[in-house]
Amino acid sequence: MSTAPAPIDLQIAGMTCAACVRRIEKALKRVDGVQDARVDLAARRARVTLHGQGTSVSALAAAVAAAGYQATPWSSAAAAGAADGETARLRRQVTLAAAVTIPLVAIAMSHDALPLFATWWGGLLQALMASVVVFGPGLQILTPAVRALRHLTADMNTLVSLGVLASWGYSTASLLFAPSGSHHLPPLYYEAAAAIISFVLVGKLLESGARRHLQDAVTGLMALRPATARRLVDGREEVVAPEQIAAGDRLVVRPGERLPADGEVVAGTSTIDAALVTGESMPSEVSPGSVVRGGTLNQTGVLEIVVSAVGEASTLGHIIRAVNDAQSSRAPIARIADRVSAIFVPIVLGIALLTLVVWLLIDASPAGIAAALAHAVAVLVIACPCALGLATPAAVAVGTGRAAELGILFKGGAALEAASRVDLVLLDKTGTVTTGHPQVTDIVALSGIATERLLAVAAAAERGSEHPLARAILSAAVGRGLDDLPSADVQALPGQGLRARVAGSDVHIGTVRWLDALGLADQALISAADDLALRGRTPVAIAIAGSPAGVLGLFDTTHPSAPTALQQLRDLGIEAMLVTGDRAEPARAIAGELGITIVHAEISPSGKASLVAQARARGRTVAMVGDGLNDAPALAGADVGIAIGTGTDVAKAAGDVVLMQGGIAALPVALSLARRTLRTIRENLAWAFVYNLVGIPLAAGIFVPFTGWSLSPVFASIAMALSSVSVLANSLRLRRAVRRGP
Repeated sequence: MSTAPAPIDLQIAGMTCAACVRRIEKALKRVDGVQDARVDLAARRARVTLHGQGTSVSALAAAVAAAGYQATPWSSAAAAGAADGETARLRRQVTLAAAVTIPLVAIAMSHDALPLFATWWGGLLQALMASVVVFGPGLQILTPAVRALRHLTADMNTLVSLGVLASWGYSTASLLFAPSGSHHLPPLYYEAAAAIISFVLVGKLLESGARRHLQDAVTGLMALRPATARRLVDGREEVVAPEQIAAGDRLVVRPGERLPADGEVVAGTSTIDAALVTGESMPSEVSPGSVVRGGTLNQTGVLEIVVSAVGEASTLGHIIRAVNDAQSSRAPIARIADRVSAIFVPIVLGIALLTLVVWLLIDASPAGIAAALAHAVAVLVIACPCALGLATPAAVAVGTGRAAELGILFKGGAALEAASRVDLVLLDKTGTVTTGHPQVTDIVALSGIATERLLAVAAAAERGSEHPLARAILSAAVGRGLDDLPSADVQALPGQGLRARVAGSDVHIGTVRWLDALGLADQALISAADDLALRGRTPVAIAIAGSPAGVLGLFDTTHPSAPTALQQLRDLGIEAMLVTGDRAEPARAIAGELGITIVHAEISPSGKASLVAQARARGRTVAMVGDGLNDAPALAGADVGIAIGTGTDVAKAAGDVVLMQGGIAALPVALSLARRTLRTIRENLAWAFVYNLVGIPLAAGIFVPFTGWSLSPVFASIAMALSSVSVLANSLRLRRAVRRGP
């Protein structure tokens, strides 16, 4: 069976606003073989989804270049290098622009206080100084504007360039037509042209520094990979780069070193601190046979491990990929900004032209022309849509990054937005609100079979199963030193049980209801199961060779963090239900401890999915939380599927959110963080919209006849630069918004 090719990530250079994002996406979607393309303005990154094989990176890069931008293969290192290079370049440009603009503004604002500069020759000096800024550092803005014009489009650079060139061009024309010996200069706006360029570049520099913080979570995760590893070859240690490690290699990890890869401990004992990888607050003890993860910190002893997964296949690699995927995805709320930005620049150009015409009609004198030009330029400058384009991706990047630091993985902006609206949580029982480590407490044998034999048969049938009850049965058999019995033809039926052939006999093990439906349960077996259930045990019924054989009673305690987590959900106004395939009695007992009033027990996987569908049909926004194979259909069908990180790979694949801590301690944290992130997105969008709704009329001079309020091009450029920085700063507050619970 063919599989879809992996998405291609590209690093994009030259983007400045939402219009650039739209143009690049259109260019990429026109390439043969491209199914979809999403561009992240905040991260300067494009993700391209393909129909099939055959589409090359070079073809995608060529399409981006044709649109007027540059594209290279994306990697964390390349992104960091590009960000550092951009910051250094902007710092040089800002330094040059400021060195010229500050004295130019001082000269322009001095009026006649400096007679030397009030002459025509003083005006010529201003022209030269402004030209150094406009056609020096300003080329970073003018060049993309010209490139956009060649493609018959407009963006932020177009607005700024029109404003700058209008100021510079009007001033130059006025100076050229003034007598060279004049001691009274006409109105000049050279300082406005230079100041606009300078403040826009300062805004870009501040934005570049803030944008680097958006990737702090990924940078921190990357830093967990050690620079070197100690590999054992023929009993000797050799120091190698992590890239040289392969599955099956034997590594030595000393105290204080981070594990370079996932693996299994084969020698030594130690404690492992996994807080920065999975969010687990307490170090765990490891010994031969323990599974360990790359990026975790070895604390006390020397370990030898056999590598099981490296690079992107490792746990740390999966986490980094999940965070990158989430940060490059788009939340549905971003469609608001997309729709507005599609028509924003043409509307602003129209408003600027209308402003110019109206003010000229009011006053066509030289002073009136200068005022009309100033208002039109201010409109062009203040209306740059940078803040609008950054509103959503900046908040999503910080929110998902902060979540990763807390051991929570959101699989995209859509999952983050959906999680923010959750008002009903369906909780699986085993391994979710309980510890997931039940113990066999009762063995009820029927038909004269020995209890030890019953347990040995059950363990043989359950061998290889991922279910926590199966692990408990196996652990009980090992603890009693029982012999392994041969098993074959094992077939699992999620939500019911499994059938197998053990030591030559057909064995069925699972729920009493399932065995009863098969005609394999008698009254003695049912009564034994009922008695165990009344005492809070989970009964597992067994039939051997077509006859009822007995029941095992298992007990699973409530997860220590579950009561606090459930109370926090109630504080958030979120209702919780318990849905489980377990019997009603133990399910109600657990629900009673947690204060859950609605319990659905003995529910099949399809039944859980049906409960999710029914709740959604009633208008509820539903999150399903689970960790097992039988939770996957409900996880996939919910508005938000939340998988426990210690659960099965199937559950984690079906979930939209993965709680890497285990248990449900991180559940209210995840939902609270999602709410804070969406609130931040709304704040960013509101700020961007209100800023333009107020700023554009002010710049156009609408309030001048009534209040005298206006906005010069210089102050418009300051406000425009600060708008983008304010959106980024507001998003960065999420890094301290939510903290891990106890």
